[in-house]
Amino acid sequence: MTIKRLPIRTKIMILTLGIVLYAILIGGVVIIGKILDIQEEELGKRAMITSRTVAQLPEVKKYIQVNKGWNEIEPVVEKIRVINEADYVVVMDMDHIRYSHPVKDMIGTVSKGSDEGAAFADHTFISKAKGEMGTAVKAFVPIKNDELEQIGVVVVGHVIPGYYEVFHDLTDEMTLILLLVLLFGVIGSYLLARHLKQQMFYLEPHEIVRMFEERTATFHSMHEGVIAIDNQEHITIFNDKAKSIFSVSGDVVGRQIREVIPDTRLPEIIELSRPVYNQEIRVSGKVIMSNRVPIKVKDQIVGAVAIFQDRTEVAKMAEELTGVKAFVEALRVQNHEHMNKLHTIAGLLQLGNMKKAMQYVFQISEEKGSLTRFLNQRIKNESLAGLLLSKVGRGKELGIKVVIDNESLLKTFPDQLDQHDFVTIIGNLIENAYDALKGMRDGRIDVSIAQDSEICAILVEDNGCGMSQEVQQHMFERGYTTKGNNGSGIGLYLIRQIVEKGNGEIEVTSHANQGTSFVIVFPMNGRGEEDEGDKGSID
Repeated sequence: MTIKRLPIRTKIMILTLGIVLYAILIGGVVIIGKILDIQEEELGKRAMITSRTVAQLPEVKKYIQVNKGWNEIEPVVEKIRVINEADYVVVMDMDHIRYSHPVKDMIGTVSKGSDEGAAFADHTFISKAKGEMGTAVKAFVPIKNDELEQIGVVVVGHVIPGYYEVFHDLTDEMTLILLLVLLFGVIGSYLLARHLKQQMFYLEPHEIVRMFEERTATFHSMHEGVIAIDNQEHITIFNDKAKSIFSVSGDVVGRQIREVIPDTRLPEIIELSRPVYNQEIRVSGKVIMSNRVPIKVKDQIVGAVAIFQDRTEVAKMAEELTGVKAFVEALRVQNHEHMNKLHTIAGLLQLGNMKKAMQYVFQISEEKGSLTRFLNQRIKNESLAGLLLSKVGRGKELGIKVVIDNESLLKTFPDQLDQHDFVTIIGNLIENAYDALKGMRDGRIDVSIAQDSEICAILVEDNGCGMSQEVQQHMFERGYTTKGNNGSGIGLYLIRQIVEKGNGEIEVTSHANQGTSFVIVFPMNGRGEEDEGDKGSID
């Protein structure tokens, strides 16, 4: 089995043990070097003490100037050398003639050492030099007579032990240390390998690589924009769709999210520690729908992820929920209404009552034309005007009178809002009013849209069954409905989202068996002064 095929835990243990052994090797070299330095310093001190002792011996002072005085000096010096465990002790007179030496044949010969010159000039010092016995630490001390005149030199040397000798002396200690380090190294490497394995969810490296590649491919193939950050606000995911939505190019992974897109509102999810779903926000000048969720690992927040959807598609969904289907229904209602009117006219003609037939035609033409002209003049958006026209027709079919205030006016949408938002608000409120009036006589829905330079107000009021206090407390919650399986519980939730987006206010008044009134007010920030031809008009 090759190393590449070994499990990750085994690889980690081998690597850890290798590091431990390498550390032991380096540490051993450093320690032995330090021991050698300490021994060298200690040997130098011992050599100096021995040299001073020999230089003060009476026998040395007496016989160093006597011919063949080494016969008296050498035995005394040799005893001191043995006692002080010196490798050699050399006594020389001022002519460099040796009076003692560990090698008997060298006694009486002239020394030619290169480092002893200073000693014959009355200097005391320690030197290190390589000689026949190896590298040694030597102490030089002058010998002086009673008149303090230099009469010779004492040299005491200790050979410095090598690495092998030090290691050999420390064999038992090094063996014990090695065994202990290996024991704790094996235990530590096992625990470390197990911990890392747990952190990697017991996956092997090739499995992690495959999952990473699959995750990257999945994110980039999604139709929604996906952005993820860690708890330090560094980008970890930024897929191609997100780059397309926010016009970002290049690799932004690893950069601060606030540097790339300052207004994603993604960092606040880490602070809130809770998700936010289906919220419309403005990012880089674009209105988008976002879902933002904290990323948790073992109940600890490690980041946040956001999924962005194109606002155009979301608007289409909102229209589908609130208004677009109503247009199709309005066509069906209008066709049914026209068929009934044609049958009435046909009956009057068959009865020969031409005058009443003509009056009836003029009457229905005037009613329909009057409402159409009013909406065209006062509501400067065809989608919203068409919605109101369809709701009036739908109300007639249901036996509910839908009254649009003749003072209603809408020229410009409030800041950050558009026709989709108004279709969502008015369509949902009127549909809810239909349900509140179901099965009731004399049902009436009043609709009013007022606008000036400061505010835009929407009123939808009915005289239906009203809402209980419990319903009013939960009516804006996503998924809450009183319509059973026929309700989605999203209409009023969307309205609240739009009100928050437009910095507006909503007021609800409802009484049992008396009716319900919704009043929504948006600030205009001066946009209400624009007329049909101005920039920002909604034709």
